[in-house]
Amino acid sequence: MPENRRAIWSWAFIDWANSAFSIVVMTAFFPIFFKEYWSAVPGMTPEKSTWYLGLANSLSSLVIAVLAPLLGSIADQGNAKKKFLFGFTLLGAAATAALPLAAKGQYALAATLYAIAALGFSGNSMFADALITDVGEKENFDRVSALGYALGYVGSGLLFVFCSAMTAAPAKFGLADAAAAVTLSFWITAGWWLLFTVPCLLWVRENPAVAPAGEGSVLTRGFHQLVKTFGEIRRDRRILFFLAGYILYIDGVNTVIKMAVDFGKAIGLDSAGMLKALIVTQFVAFPAAIVFGRIGEKFGARRGIMLGVAVYAGLCVFATRIDSQAEFFTMAVVVGLVQGGVQSLSRSYFARIIPAEKGGEYFGFYNMVGKFAAILGPTLMGVSALYVGSRLAILSLLLLFGGGLWLISRVRDEAPAA
Repeated sequence: MPENRRAIWSWAFIDWANSAFSIVVMTAFFPIFFKEYWSAVPGMTPEKSTWYLGLANSLSSLVIAVLAPLLGSIADQGNAKKKFLFGFTLLGAAATAALPLAAKGQYALAATLYAIAALGFSGNSMFADALITDVGEKENFDRVSALGYALGYVGSGLLFVFCSAMTAAPAKFGLADAAAAVTLSFWITAGWWLLFTVPCLLWVRENPAVAPAGEGSVLTRGFHQLVKTFGEIRRDRRILFFLAGYILYIDGVNTVIKMAVDFGKAIGLDSAGMLKALIVTQFVAFPAAIVFGRIGEKFGARRGIMLGVAVYAGLCVFATRIDSQAEFFTMAVVVGLVQGGVQSLSRSYFARIIPAEKGGEYFGFYNMVGKFAAILGPTLMGVSALYVGSRLAILSLLLLFGGGLWLISRVRDEAPAA
């Protein structure tokens, strides 16, 4: 581990902070509450609510996908990655805290607030990823990235356990009902997100800005640098093939995260049982992320990514036969074993093959690809659910995992770090 341990741990706590939104709001309570409370209107079917949830996820991803490369370039030109990080954190936390303003049946308002919060989460994640080049060295990227994801799983898991306990027994916490517990969970998550982003703002130092790209304002220079970097990426087959594969397989990963609970609800599984499975997933994923970091160091990050993606493809087939809580629980455990590894090694592999001084800009492209990826998967599942039902809709993700595996297999592997 490099010398600047305080900076590394401060950076890693961003994952501790924003992962709370990912599990408490995005994966668990919002999909359940959206189906059972906000979508409780005449004529609303499980398939229609799945479509609206997928649309909210897709639209928020589309906005950040369009803006990400330019924002990353501007951040590099102006040494502003931490400023953008804080701005998106405020946006996401504020929208999360505002979710209870949507009354029962107001699914459109709820979906809009959720989409804004998801936009804040995506922007926050983008600039957190970009800062890895400011706190680590190439030979340590796998381990540093794994530390962030591991802390994310532990921190969000602890908060999720607490929020689930409040929802299961609201009276023990002095709350009127489960709806009040979910409301409080949204507020706590927003505060958690803000609080644990502070260490990064205080103790992470950005590398010097890249050389100015021409004259004019930081916006103009950012745009010029964006055009230049796009040309560089087009000429670098290693980066190009990696991003092409990443856009497919991470789409499948993100879709599983965002739509798993909705999938379980649509096929008639019990909410309480699914929440318990998600809790187990969080704590299984903690050591698994660390292990995948070691796999990346010893065998190469690309091989570790391919292993995780292949497991996801197998899970899609397994999911079509799920008809009990035990089988959903089994699937959740297996997801926990590979989810953090795929995400962590993707981040560290990309950080290793790009110029460190252009981290914001290149990670802008990385997150643009990732967020465009988050558009196709939920849309595929939503449309497929309307035609073949929710159970078989998950097979559509095989297109993403299979295509991603093929493309990343064509990337020249990096030499494992010593």
